[in-house]
Amino acid sequence: MGTKTVDETGVKTDEHKTDEAAEAAGTAGSTEAAEATEAAGTADGTGTATPDTLDGTGTPEDIDVTGKTDGADGAEAGATGVGQGAGAVVSAGLGIVSLTGSWVGTVASARESLMGQLQTSSSSNVGTLIEKGYGNAWQATAMWGGVFALVALIVGVVVLARPAFGAPGRPQAPWIKSVAWAGVALGVIGLLLAVLKYTDVLLGLPSTG
Repeated sequence: MGTKTVDETGVKTDEHKTDEAAEAAGTAGSTEAAEATEAAGTADGTGTATPDTLDGTGTPEDIDVTGKTDGADGAEAGATGVGQGAGAVVSAGLGIVSLTGSWVGTVASARESLMGQLQTSSSSNVGTLIEKGYGNAWQATAMWGGVFALVALIVGVVVLARPAFGAPGRPQAPWIKSVAWAGVALGVIGLLLAVLKYTDVLLGLPSTG
């Protein structure tokens, strides 16, 4: 490196200016090389974590390493939501069946009516004929309606109570709650009507006396 000299007036010589320009160029080159190396390390994934991403123990804090875990949690939540939604729809469907009737109740009613006709004869009184031919059949229909209503009520309650036994902080979809509550309401109504009909409080047998 050339010797830095200053003339008597304090003005730097050409040799001094040349040395300063060389030093500035070397410093700029080193900075650009360091930035290029850091950029290359970041691009190929081999760069090291900066101090901002490490806590006091040297472990990464801001680096996202939960991508696969989040995906698994999302799949599990989706499966749980599908199951709860299906249960809510089943509950509402069973509640409707309990009120409108089912083929099981129809067959049971027809069977009781046939058995009543076989057990009675032409000499039987009117009260016996009505009870055996119609009363037992109506009770069979009410019983099967009550069974469907009870199942609808149980399924609806299970769907509504399911989030309490699942992962905390994972709310249930509003439509699932609405359908499940509809199933519970239909189940309660169907069960109440079935009990009233079975005990002849509602639509009892006509009096023959």
